[in-house]
Amino acid sequence: MPTAQDIESAAQRIAPFINRTPSFSSLRFNELSGGDYIFKGEHLQLTGAFKARGAMNAVLVNKESAADSGVITHSSGNHGAALAWAASQVGAKAFIIMPSNAPKSKIAAVEHYGGIITFCEPNLEARETTASKVQKETGAHLIHPYDNYDIIAGQATATYELLKDNPEIEHLFVPVGGGGLLSGAALANYFFGNAKIYGCEPELARDAHDGFLTGKRVIVNNSDTIADGLKTSLGKKNFPIIKSYVSQIILLTEKEIENGWHTCLETTKQFIEPSAATGVAAALKTQLTGKCGILLCGGNMDVRKFALR
Repeated sequence: MPTAQDIESAAQRIAPFINRTPSFSSLRFNELSGGDYIFKGEHLQLTGAFKARGAMNAVLVNKESAADSGVITHSSGNHGAALAWAASQVGAKAFIIMPSNAPKSKIAAVEHYGGIITFCEPNLEARETTASKVQKETGAHLIHPYDNYDIIAGQATATYELLKDNPEIEHLFVPVGGGGLLSGAALANYFFGNAKIYGCEPELARDAHDGFLTGKRVIVNNSDTIADGLKTSLGKKNFPIIKSYVSQIILLTEKEIENGWHTCLETTKQFIEPSAATGVAAALKTQLTGKCGILLCGGNMDVRKFALR
């Protein structure tokens, strides 16, 4: 499990490669929500999501094996694009397993950064099986999108930065899918902050919520939520961290997520993806006092869906 030193080392290691994304507030959002909120703009991160942090850290930690045989992962898009980008920074190949129904914009992003894509059926079993097959064929080093301590330490740097800039934060809303961002946020807060951490999850992919309540890890093989980056089940390494250091998992309906997306766009003028809207939606339905933070995890979605006339 990553230590405080691991998180600080990751922050120093990846600093030359990534953006130190801004923290900002919105008077209009605060008036609408009745709270005092600070946003962490990871949608403005390189590759369009926080995933660049973990991917870059994992590639740098495993630089020799990556250079020799490349790296491999399975991803619905954001981690795949991030890993392809990170691998390109050290001259390594990146083999990316993607579900056949991945958003076209995310497929295009993986290709743009040089990722070598293999498509599979849209469920976790198919992703893992296909990744294992390609790994055997290529000898590439597997970098799991979330069930990996180097990834978790890298993702933790987003919250590490936020809390360094805003130590007064008492509550922090973080989207949860596989758990890389949430487990990293929970550890960063444990070592460097004093906030309550809230995981924000679609009702249609409620494994984190149910596992959190029962104390047993739950598997979800398929989900139809619009928050496509949050369809995966919690990783084995992520679950015990979340169970120990997260205060609550908040479930959001599809309508609430959509409303959170529209509200963020209207009040902050920031273009986020639906996964990031879960944090906004949770904040809107939770009445809290004190300084609050929301991690806007990414901004990768197909803008061509929207017509101006």
